[in-house]
Amino acid sequence: MLFPSMPRELVPDSRQEILRASARLFRERGYDATSMNDISAALKLSKGGLYHHFRSKDEILFHIMNHAMDITEERVLVPVRKVSDPEERLRALIRLHIQLVLRARDREITVILHENHPLPASLGKRVNARKKEYIQFVESLIGEVQRIRNARSLNARAAAFALLGMINWIYQWYKAEGLLQEEDLIQQYTEIFFSGAFR
Repeated sequence: MLFPSMPRELVPDSRQEILRASARLFRERGYDATSMNDISAALKLSKGGLYHHFRSKDEILFHIMNHAMDITEERVLVPVRKVSDPEERLRALIRLHIQLVLRARDREITVILHENHPLPASLGKRVNARKKEYIQFVESLIGEVQRIRNARSLNARAAAFALLGMINWIYQWYKAEGLLQEEDLIQQYTEIFFSGAFR
């Protein structure tokens, strides 16, 4: 509900609206080419209203990335950790990470994780630490499956980066209306990775 004496930007949900709109603009135009004016214009907010919530574009980017890591934790890591068998755990991770990239809700938020613009050191360290934890989880899981399958010739860290890079790039080319459907993509990516990593 909007209060007559309060501008639109003070509504409780508006911070999330700002983050979603900013993520969409960063994805479409690139971080450097998007200004605070662009963000306020897209949301039809005053520039003062935007600065009421976020002091800078860097702060917006940090919150987008941090929120993306929250979503990844909630939708990928939490359910995957509940799977006891390592191989099935890895298959679940591949499936859930692909769904995270493909599904419309929060797509801009998750895609912006790949923005290369460097954050100020204090903010960048926090996001990068969370990214590293995720990569290390994937690396450890791949290593566990390699040991079970006695397939240790491939470096688990390289395999983790290859897997995540392969999945994270899907948004660049995938069309939901095309012949390749989500479940087909999950099956094929799983087969490609398992065939290559665990020979």
